[in-house]
Amino acid sequence: MDLALEEARRAGALDEVPVGAVVVLEGRVIGRGRNRMVADRDPTAHAEVVAIRAAAEAAGNYRLVGAALYTTIEPCAMCCGAALHARIGRLVYGAADPKTGAARTLYRLLEDSRLNHQVAVVAGVRSAECGALLAEFFHKKRS
Repeated sequence: MDLALEEARRAGALDEVPVGAVVVLEGRVIGRGRNRMVADRDPTAHAEVVAIRAAAEAAGNYRLVGAALYTTIEPCAMCCGAALHARIGRLVYGAADPKTGAARTLYRLLEDSRLNHQVAVVAGVRSAECGALLAEFFHKKRS
């Protein structure tokens, strides 16, 4: 989670919503990402998608079987979909997202037995620290 928080801080410094993510496979970081929607003018450039794309490139395969995705905030439906299609094995996230959280808060997409793949979910890792980054960012925006 340290590396995901580092990516989130980098995003915030570039005036992006401070969300960061990393993909780990066999104990090695194979993908890093931070929010890039503003910089890339791309609504799909969420930290999780950026990290999954980088991991797939590094692995030479769009399937990341056994990989873990660490992210500072609960993923949205799009990011959960990307994790499912990539066959991520485990998601570890920090702060819950009451507006768009699709891993546990609003939906449980990653654990839905109707789908052909499920992702183990670990919620609330360093949630206070992850949430504080977001709260501080939006407080500065409103000031």
